[in-house]
Amino acid sequence: MEIRRTLPQDFWELLHCLKMRSKYAILLVFVIGLIIIEKENNFISRVSDKLKQSPQALVETNDTEISPALAENGSLASLQELDAAFSQLRSRLHNVTLQLAGNGDPRPRRHVLLMATTRTGSSFVGEFFNQQGSIFYLFEPLWHIERTVTFEPGGANAVGSALVYRDVLKQLLLCDLYILESFISPAPEGHLTPFMFRRGSSRSLCEEPVCTPSSKKVFEKYHCKNRRCGPLNITLAAEACRHKQHVALKTVRIRQLEFLQPLVEDPRLDVRIIQLVRDPRAVLASRIVAFSGKYETWKKWASEGEAPLREEEVQRLRGNCESIRLSAELGLRQPGWLRGRYMLVRYEDVARAPLQKAEEMYRFAGLPLTPQVEDWISKNTQAPHDGSGVYSTRKNSSEQFEKWRFSIPFKLAQVVQDACAPAMRLFGYKLADSPATLANRSFSLLEEAQPSWVT
Repeated sequence: MEIRRTLPQDFWELLHCLKMRSKYAILLVFVIGLIIIEKENNFISRVSDKLKQSPQALVETNDTEISPALAENGSLASLQELDAAFSQLRSRLHNVTLQLAGNGDPRPRRHVLLMATTRTGSSFVGEFFNQQGSIFYLFEPLWHIERTVTFEPGGANAVGSALVYRDVLKQLLLCDLYILESFISPAPEGHLTPFMFRRGSSRSLCEEPVCTPSSKKVFEKYHCKNRRCGPLNITLAAEACRHKQHVALKTVRIRQLEFLQPLVEDPRLDVRIIQLVRDPRAVLASRIVAFSGKYETWKKWASEGEAPLREEEVQRLRGNCESIRLSAELGLRQPGWLRGRYMLVRYEDVARAPLQKAEEMYRFAGLPLTPQVEDWISKNTQAPHDGSGVYSTRKNSSEQFEKWRFSIPFKLAQVVQDACAPAMRLFGYKLADSPATLANRSFSLLEEAQPSWVT
């Protein structure tokens, strides 16, 4: 008895639990745990009703066999049924624990993935989430993987790259930022690196406590914009991610939506995917300016007709449009794993009504749109006519989104229309049949957005 008095009470409670060998006893422990969480009362009620069903009802519901002895005695269920109920409870309790983590905020933790391609306005739209104080936002972290791991386009290599991107993305959404250390070059030392790509485009990486005192001895290429910080401490960044209520990430390196199914179905995540698209004619016009060296053949062919346009370049354009279209068609079909988790957004609609589209995206993601975001949108969509650089997120958006119509030659637009017609029809982009039509701003090349694009 003296020994019993000196041992902690928790020890005896644990010992008592260990003596409960049946799975039904373990089930009760989890039920008690769930009862403590007030928001799960309805779920407990449903489980309780299920356990009270007659053996015959359980057979009809779960399609499992009940031994004759158990049926004759009116037992609750077989061990198989208890095991299934136990697994459901364990998974549900795990999800609830994750949702309630993070500063005691009872709201569910959301994981937003902005999925796009280059020059579609993804940096601008990404700022809608970067400006929200409770969101940990990352700008193109998969850039490091693309720079480190080389994949040839097409075939098995394309599948391999998609799987690598997906697995890294999963860890980042779970705030495991250490995964990037295997891809950042030069490799971080002591979890410190001055080589985080576009660090300055993520407010979460440039605010306290992640922003440590700067060092004059260290040059950081992608430094924070509004304050001087020391090299990025990945440990502090991971901790900041875990303390934020939500996580959002922008990437232009994932195009195959089907590869994200394991990510969406992971019980640790609550993913919302926003696929951003843009008129492919506008995309090409923008890429020719932003990535001049890679599109030298296109420019010469369009302006001088000297260099022939190689078939492989046209095929690459067609392949890009098809991958975007196939992903969008998958999302719009609303398979069970994507239902309520996919939204298709056109950049042109964002440019014409940025605040309205921001509200729609936030509503889809289940997040509150804060005045902070509204102020940023107001200030950054009414820029002066000459204040919008190639990589700027500050634009006179209502005028910028159709500017491409006056810079792209009609014969170049025709090549895009021929290669990308199926995608353009799906997204509501009209084809131009003449140079006059292309340059006539009074003729809209944009059909109305479809309500079904939010699934």
